Amino acid sequence: MRFDLIDLKLYCDVVDAGAITAGAQRSALALAAASTRIRKMEDTLGAALLTRSRQGVTPTPAGRMLLKHARTILAQGALLREDLGAYAGGVSGEVRLLANTNALTEFLPEALSQFLAAHPHVSVDLEERLSDEIVGLIAEGVGDIGIVAGTVEMGALQTYPFRTDRFVVVTTAGHDLAKTGRVAFADVLAWDFVGLDRASSLQRFLAGKAAREGKPLKLRVQLRSFDAVCRLVECGVGVGVVPQTTARRAAKTMALGIVDLTDDWALRDLTIVIRSLDELRPYARELVESLRA
Repeated sequence: MRFDLIDLKLYCDVVDAGAITAGAQRSALALAAASTRIRKMEDTLGAALLTRSRQGVTPTPAGRMLLKHARTILAQGALLREDLGAYAGGVSGEVRLLANTNALTEFLPEALSQFLAAHPHVSVDLEERLSDEIVGLIAEGVGDIGIVAGTVEMGALQTYPFRTDRFVVVTTAGHDLAKTGRVAFADVLAWDFVGLDRASSLQRFLAGKAAREGKPLKLRVQLRSFDAVCRLVECGVGVGVVPQTTARRAAKTMALGIVDLTDDWALRDLTIVIRSLDELRPYARELVESLRA
């Protein structure tokens, strides 16, 4: 049985993404090449590794066993690169960081820039995910460090406070909602929305909340940043849900109304989650300490 590291990484990426296409993108492989590699792995093993359906792929019992060992092998490979990197004069450490939309867009750019400037031989693999997904992936050892909303159940993971923010509704300055000051998310669903790309963790979260209210989230346009959302809201395209820090910054240069959401989930106590500080590689531990500071 011969699986190389590219095979193992591809397989983990496919399982994490829940689709061969998305897994191939994460591994920087063409879809045809990725499909061929997965098929050859199954032929070599003599058993199916993935159950395929219209909803995506899930690992079979054999696939779950391979996943467990593949992650161990890849983690050891990362440790080997880290230990030898200093001798080679290149990147001597890599940290995989998973974060929700709020943390990724509002707080991590500054925090990471300071850390990376102080550690020129360390790289950070940053990925956006939903908070509950992050907790599961950190528990499974897929990521080193996660930053999640404090409202999710974190089980036995070690946690540290990170930042506090809240989501608000942004509108045009003269909008009816702007006159209320406070509103429930369910009452905002009557208006058209300007939002982030449907693949973003926040947009998926809001769509789920709208579904629980039995109402559609009427997205007129999807963009790549909160600042872009604010610009189109100012132009009267729709209303948006953004972090309060973003809204206050944008309101300095744009004619916006800012309306507090009364829902409990709108207040975001962002939390750092890890499996164990002792299990982290040195640079990952240093990043945790840097984020806490």
